[in-house]
Amino acid sequence: MKTIFDKKHISRTTTYLLVIVAYIVLTILQKTGNLGSLFSGLLVPVCCFIVAGIGLNLNVGISGELNLGQAGFMSVGGFTGVIVSGALSTMIPNGIIRLIIVIICGAIVAGIFGYLIGIPVLKLQGDYLAIVTLAFGQIIMSLINNLYIGIDKNGFQVSFINNTLELGEGGRVLLSGPMGANGIDRIATFTAGIILVLVALAIVYNLMYSRNGRAIMATRDNRIAAESIGIHVANTKMLAFVTSASLAGAAGALYGMNFSTLMPLNFDFNSSILILVYVVLGGLGNMKGTIISTAILMVLPELLRSLQNYRMIIYAIILILIMLVSNNATAKEKISGLFKFLKKNKAEGVEANE
Repeated sequence: MKTIFDKKHISRTTTYLLVIVAYIVLTILQKTGNLGSLFSGLLVPVCCFIVAGIGLNLNVGISGELNLGQAGFMSVGGFTGVIVSGALSTMIPNGIIRLIIVIICGAIVAGIFGYLIGIPVLKLQGDYLAIVTLAFGQIIMSLINNLYIGIDKNGFQVSFINNTLELGEGGRVLLSGPMGANGIDRIATFTAGIILVLVALAIVYNLMYSRNGRAIMATRDNRIAAESIGIHVANTKMLAFVTSASLAGAAGALYGMNFSTLMPLNFDFNSSILILVYVVLGGLGNMKGTIISTAILMVLPELLRSLQNYRMIIYAIILILIMLVSNNATAKEKISGLFKFLKKNKAEGVEANE
């Protein structure tokens, strides 16, 4: 039992250290001008998708529920953050304080959506649950595409019809349907992204290793056995689902504050699939793996950009190879054996030369 605890403690500590060391190295590279503008621009988005991936891993890897609507929860948090930031821009000019409020509001609203959707959705299992969460993401994108929000001295104005907002003097549009939000104050920072990653890890790890976390995993492994020992299955699944949605909402809020323009298409179905790919490649239930796979797979297309038309083909091939190796013990053994064989031949060659 002590060995298991030690392994969990070591794994958790190394994950925190990985994030902190990466932050220090990247900050030094950025300050010294050794990190190009392209990769500097990816720092905050990578942090956002890491947080969303950690949340989805809680849902898919720990709870065992296939969720294809994570980008939908990111969009809820993202556009909530944009609206809150726009409303508070004159009252709270300090960007750091406003960013904290925006992230909290994004997480809360996304969590509320997660709870409301989870009531009917979590009664389903397997493919049915995946289809419903997928539909949720599409519904959210459709609603935002038809939503117009403005603010003036009289408060908020909301409409689902274009050009019907009657804003008074000093009023401005915060959300313009399919055009999304424009003129956003870019207050997101890499430091805020790293802090959010660490907070997400703390939340998920504390939940995983708590009594509720063990109940969630027991429900995932055997629903009937869990019910027989008094575990409330619906509540445990709801806890994981709402936590996952809240983390996605916080990630979406930070993501929205990183760009001057945010559109509903930024959170389409492909985004949900990409987040799921990051989680699966990193390993279900493996938060450190999610961080590494997300960072690599988001940076890889930019590294291959010089290859132009061939970069996505190469990206797809690398993706398939990573999947085969990470989920195939035989492949790992063969690769390990190949390296041992090469090392042995090199050693024999050195001895022969001597």
